[in-house]
Amino acid sequence: MKFKPHAYQAHCIEKILEINKIGLFLDMGLGKTVTTLTAVKELKYNRFLVRKVLVIAPKKVAEGTWTKEKDKWEHTKMLRVSQVLGSQIKRIRALNTPADIYIINRENVCWLVDYYKQAWPFDMVIVDESSSFKSHKAKRFKALASMSGHINRMVELTGTPSPNGLEDLWSQIFLLDGGERLGRRYTQFRERYFDPGDRGQNVIYNYKAKPGTEESILEKISDICISMKAEDYLQLPDIIYHQIPVTLDVKAEKAYRELERKMVLALPEDEEEISVTSAAALSNKLLQLSNGAIYDEDHEIHEIHGCKIEAFLELIESLNGKSVLVFYNFQHDRVRILKALEKLKLRVRELRTTEDEDAWNQHEVDVLLTHPASSAYGLNLQQGGNHVIWFGLTWNYELYTQANKRLHRQGQEEKVIIHHLVCSGTRDEDVMLALEKKEDVQNWVMESLKARIRKIRQEGIM
Repeated sequence: MKFKPHAYQAHCIEKILEINKIGLFLDMGLGKTVTTLTAVKELKYNRFLVRKVLVIAPKKVAEGTWTKEKDKWEHTKMLRVSQVLGSQIKRIRALNTPADIYIINRENVCWLVDYYKQAWPFDMVIVDESSSFKSHKAKRFKALASMSGHINRMVELTGTPSPNGLEDLWSQIFLLDGGERLGRRYTQFRERYFDPGDRGQNVIYNYKAKPGTEESILEKISDICISMKAEDYLQLPDIIYHQIPVTLDVKAEKAYRELERKMVLALPEDEEEISVTSAAALSNKLLQLSNGAIYDEDHEIHEIHGCKIEAFLELIESLNGKSVLVFYNFQHDRVRILKALEKLKLRVRELRTTEDEDAWNQHEVDVLLTHPASSAYGLNLQQGGNHVIWFGLTWNYELYTQANKRLHRQGQEEKVIIHHLVCSGTRDEDVMLALEKKEDVQNWVMESLKARIRKIRQEGIM
């Protein structure tokens, strides 16, 4: 695909080239990844200003998003990517593989710094979701900060740089300028811009920003940070579709392929004899497996993998407190999502009554969970948020569009962003393509399934 940058993307690319260390605080859906990749290609292959680039990202983003995005565009396909993931042996092997971009998950930043010590080889670092470096006490922040003398260029990417308040900005800006703008020590920063809030016996529980603090901080960092909200850019559509690739681990991949093969071989040899009913049954089984669990013959739930759940939790984290409407496809998805969300300090509700609807619209809910069939018509949820997550996909186009209209309707004041968790190489991708085609979805689902069946049978012969 040929990349034609929007005006704001061209502006951001130019600024990455111009400013050695920069923060791009861009809303989801504004194309942070392709913007940054374009700048990397220019810096490495046209201007020869960088040698080795390190991308630090949440685990599931590291596994799929950057490589997929690189392969999507004609001008970035030539960039060589090495994923520094998995066991220590695999990570070391990946570090010793010739590449332009090395991608590591944020949990392994301390290990990476310890591995190289003063022989740090990356002259450019990209921090995807820099808000995960917001704590000045965190080991990953201290580790990365200790390498600042070896890093000539840095790009920080996030949609919400200060999810819990302006205090979150200090560590992120420190990584960019070493304390030049907001102070070399966090205590200095806090004393200058904040007053003690609630306190007990000799204990201060929180701090409150002094009058004019926000304006003062934003003015100080404006030369090295670009902040853009999706709603500021009228050339964007009112609804933004965002695909998040999810990579299955080795065990999950094996389980998926074995089940797919077993079920395909049980179908009639003659394609014309495959009924719509049997095709739908197979599709549903494969969609269940993509999501991570499956029902057996006794309707018992068997969890196969947690790859999509993990990606879901990372996405929730990246939204930094923004309310989100979550659609699931199967009841076992609902059970697993609720269990996973228990670990987070969020206000979670299932959409069942008008009370739940009212609570959402009054911003009393962080995560609202529902099945698309039970919320496709009649509900007005546009006042409660502008983010939708499809944990499990449906190939029913009418159901899909009607469900999205719960937020994308009159009265919605922000651009609606629809996030889709799509397991790479699975039935998820077929369904996503079917939804994008819009017309004759059922026929497309049948034909794409037959294509998969032919491929599996051919592999069995070879």
